[in-house]
Amino acid sequence: MVHQMAENKSHLGGTATADRATARLVTRDATLELARIAAAGDVVATRRLLDLVAPRVVRVVRAVMGAVHPDVDDAAQLALIGLIQALPSFRGECDPANFAARIAMRTAASARRRANARRSHRDDSVDLEAVEATHNEHLASERRSLIRTLLDQLPEEQAEALGLRTILGWSLKEIATTTGAPLNTVRSRLRAAKETLRQRIAENRLVTEVVDEAMDGQ
Repeated sequence: MVHQMAENKSHLGGTATADRATARLVTRDATLELARIAAAGDVVATRRLLDLVAPRVVRVVRAVMGAVHPDVDDAAQLALIGLIQALPSFRGECDPANFAARIAMRTAASARRRANARRSHRDDSVDLEAVEATHNEHLASERRSLIRTLLDQLPEEQAEALGLRTILGWSLKEIATTTGAPLNTVRSRLRAAKETLRQRIAENRLVTEVVDEAMDGQ
């Protein structure tokens, strides 16, 4: 009887897992269809898609720029506009939310570079991100700030690959699928990023950790 109960429990667990997987597949298929209709110019579908992906877009923009960056809201709006403009080119190779996240990543990185260029002409005596962090969060805050600084120094494709890997935690396969680049190209971009940052790697232990983690799993 105990054996039978164990079998039943195992069966129920397997069924629940299968049900969750099926639900995710159905949700993804529905989102893909929504994206297809939106790409054709349907206003209602576009609004529904934006409502669906907007929270993730905002999270990505905040992760790339820093939650207290003064241009976060503008960058998030630009990312959503960029998504609408890019929808006709979307071919359904990946989850639409990942497609939106990639656009948000590139938009936020560009906005951060522009903001840095503006700031270079004035003396900012207060580091908002440092003020935001508590003592216990100092190392994590330093790490996030470092990653953002690294992205500022890299060519766009290398910055995108490194950002998707280190900030969003995507696998190399997810990066390849979403960007449409072959897996070996993604690896090459990460290697090039490491080469570009070699001097910084030699000088900063955190840089070494960040870039080495990005190269893991190759």
